[in-house]
Amino acid sequence: MTQPTPPTPFDIAPEVLTERFGGRRCEVTPGLRRALDAICPTSTDAGDLAEHARDWWPIAIGWAAAGEVPALPGLVVSPRNADEVAAVLAACTSASVSVTPSAGRSGVCGGTIPLLGGVSLDLCGLNQILEVDEESLLVTVEAGVFGPDLEAHLGSIGEGYTVGHFPQSFALATVGGWLACRGAGQYSTRYGKIEDMVVGLTVALADGRIITTEGGAPRQAVGPNLTQFFVGSEGTLGVITSATLRIHPKPAAEARRAASFATFGEGLEAIRRILRRGATPAVVRLYDEIESKRTFEVDANVLIVLDEADPLLLDATMAIVDEEIAQATALEDRHVAHWLEHRNNVDQLAPLWRNHIVVDTIEIAGRWRDLDQSCTAVLEALRGVPGTMVASVHESHAYPDGACLYFTFVGRPEPIEGEDPLAAEQRYYDAAWDAANAVLIERGCAISHHHGIGYNRSRFVAPSLGAAAGVLAELKATLDPAGIMNPGKLGFALPG
Repeated sequence: MTQPTPPTPFDIAPEVLTERFGGRRCEVTPGLRRALDAICPTSTDAGDLAEHARDWWPIAIGWAAAGEVPALPGLVVSPRNADEVAAVLAACTSASVSVTPSAGRSGVCGGTIPLLGGVSLDLCGLNQILEVDEESLLVTVEAGVFGPDLEAHLGSIGEGYTVGHFPQSFALATVGGWLACRGAGQYSTRYGKIEDMVVGLTVALADGRIITTEGGAPRQAVGPNLTQFFVGSEGTLGVITSATLRIHPKPAAEARRAASFATFGEGLEAIRRILRRGATPAVVRLYDEIESKRTFEVDANVLIVLDEADPLLLDATMAIVDEEIAQATALEDRHVAHWLEHRNNVDQLAPLWRNHIVVDTIEIAGRWRDLDQSCTAVLEALRGVPGTMVASVHESHAYPDGACLYFTFVGRPEPIEGEDPLAAEQRYYDAAWDAANAVLIERGCAISHHHGIGYNRSRFVAPSLGAAAGVLAELKATLDPAGIMNPGKLGFALPG
């Protein structure tokens, strides 16, 4: 199967290298290059190196707009199967050279930036759909398969199937990326998040071992769940090479609703009541007044609901939705269609950064009992950072016990005299993230709901996890004693 080439989100000048991260830069020696050449295809082409030096982290867009590449890998390797991935890892462990796994590079936290240079491990060559078990509703797929290709393949079988995982990055992201970052799709209330969909993995470890985790039965009680140990590990503990995921028959019916509330808190309360009653509409999203005006041209707090299911289940779900939003102002269903049409549009990011306007999103999660108060506190913190122009919020994923809030901030930093514009942007950007996360950690919220940690959020992991961060570090040291696996991500320190 031919996989699409992820589009470049911005122009790159590969001849400009700016060292920004510290740590011990890893050089690919001639001996290691020969060893890797014997395993799989490799490249030192300037364009390939530059492409593998970035993801969709907004700060990297600012760098590229200024013609900079902050950290180039020394070599791109492109394995074609799990054995080749394992051999690459073993060779790099022996040479103490860092490995940065990547594929679609759709992440927004700097997770695939090769902070120390070294080797970029491109997993797009692992692009096979290995098995579809229609009777058990399972698919086994390699990590480099892109979401649209997987859905197209499943949709062509019989009356059609779906995984139901549709993140905003759907066109650019791979199955391995979904799992590595513990992602959540836009239809998650119906189908679950990626950790709910996966039943087993194949993983290559730093020392060259290949292991499988579960997947042979719907559940097992044979010690801790090792599948979930690697989901969300962002290539720091091992490299996922394939996965077995749950699938669903294509839904037979769909329904849509739209309504508006006078306050964001009233909308949150309606969502809480819907989930409390056991209804799980695929999409239930609430936008504050700022985002409602920008997205729907409505001066209120807009709620959109979309569900797809068996007609009997659909009718029951929408009956609950209708009861719980009965006191809201009904809107036309066309607002749902508008969201569907524009939901993955991010084409304004690069122009804003080129004009030195900083923009990013912070997605978090919290309990219902104080979610509205946490929302207000984060917005106040963001608006209190000098240079902030706008801070807004929407709710995007809901549970019986809480929900995900998705904050957007926009700012134009004022450079200090003699300060480089990029430095001013970084200073403002860090201040905004620091302000928001101070609130989140104080209030016990999750500092990430589905974007993961990468490089950008690493400094918040220890205060967020507390003593558990030390346990995570001990596990890292056991599985990756040489510290080669995606260093500087997920809160792990860069080797000096």
